[in-house]
Amino acid sequence: MLRNRFAGGCGEICMFTHWFSDWTWSNIVIRIVVSLLLGTVIGIDRGAKRRGGGARTTITVCLGAAMIMLLEQYLEALYPGRIDISRIAAQVVSGVGFLGAGSILVSGHQIKGLTSAASIWTCACIGLAVGIGFIDGAVILTVVWLAGLHFVPYIESRIYKHSRYMTLYMEAVSGREITLVSRKLKEDHCFIDTFVVDKPKAKGQYYQIMTTFRIPRGVNKEAYLHTLQEITGVEMVNEV
Repeated sequence: MLRNRFAGGCGEICMFTHWFSDWTWSNIVIRIVVSLLLGTVIGIDRGAKRRGGGARTTITVCLGAAMIMLLEQYLEALYPGRIDISRIAAQVVSGVGFLGAGSILVSGHQIKGLTSAASIWTCACIGLAVGIGFIDGAVILTVVWLAGLHFVPYIESRIYKHSRYMTLYMEAVSGREITLVSRKLKEDHCFIDTFVVDKPKAKGQYYQIMTTFRIPRGVNKEAYLHTLQEITGVEMVNEV
């Protein structure tokens, strides 16, 4: 029944998809196994780079999402016309966002875990696709996604190498050095995008500065970073 419903609009191009859309025991087993395999591949890729969202997490999310879509199709077959097959899946897409948010960590001046959170959410979407029988789409998305995660950083590094923007984290002894840094950037004709200062919360701690600015053309980044480090009272300068 479900196969006939979709067949009219897709034609022969979607034939491979329909093989796994029929409600049969063999297709149910195939979907569960494929969601396990794709979740494992994604998790191993994340774990190999020592990132959050390892294989156990991605397998669990992918299998859980696949089970939701199997349940949706089961209810549609059991109560035809009485179940909105997209409602539970929509709740999964929004609900997994809370799981992903738990992997985001704010440590000092850095935010970590954004890619891990996005990976968990995308893994759930892949599981939903596998669960409804759209296995070819799920496999293609997984391949393209992993290829992008590995290839895009090389493009980024080449582009950022020629970028005139710098984001720096600095620590200063007192508020006087904050004024000196700000004045230095303006005197050197740097365009300041952001300049955020956190005051020390306890005695003996330093003032923390997070700033993003654009250096003039012809100025070397490494040389300018060394210039800022030479300001008296500035204890640390790191590019973020």
